[in-house]
Amino acid sequence: MIQKKENVSPFSNASRNSYVRRHITEALVGLLKEKPMQEISISEITERAGVGRMSFYRNYNSKEDVVRAYLSDMVGGWEEEYKASGKSSNSELYGSLFSHLKERADFFLLLEKRNLMNLFLDVLLERAGPKPSYDNFWAYTTSFIAYGTYGWIREWIARGMKESAETMAATLSSYNMK
Repeated sequence: MIQKKENVSPFSNASRNSYVRRHITEALVGLLKEKPMQEISISEITERAGVGRMSFYRNYNSKEDVVRAYLSDMVGGWEEEYKASGKSSNSELYGSLFSHLKERADFFLLLEKRNLMNLFLDVLLERAGPKPSYDNFWAYTTSFIAYGTYGWIREWIARGMKESAETMAATLSSYNMK
């Protein structure tokens, strides 16, 4: 194991965890560029990341959890950015979302190539899908919106993200998604 050059305080668990998580994520994404998830071992990830296997398992249960956490952070960053923008229409919301995804096209195209878009669906449903506390009508409505949004995103990515974020938002708006 080769420790990456970075000043990590031995007294700061937060710094250590951030360092470990960042390097594990970078290592896994790098390996996904080379081969499918099924061919990547935890040992390979930790070796490339320069961390121990115990560090991996202190932070994650599986390789898929690494990708889910990265996606969750990414979506969370977008949510904060959107809320701070003061925008409120669905057209603006979708325009912002598609723009955020387009800026990270390489990563999302990689997920599609490696058949890992289901991990994005997991994150989307966790953040915006129906919750057990919702009444039936709101649960059905939320489910329809979350899965429909995922369907649009998935198809857009599968087709190479050729349309602009603005075009995607305008297309959704033309179907009364205002």
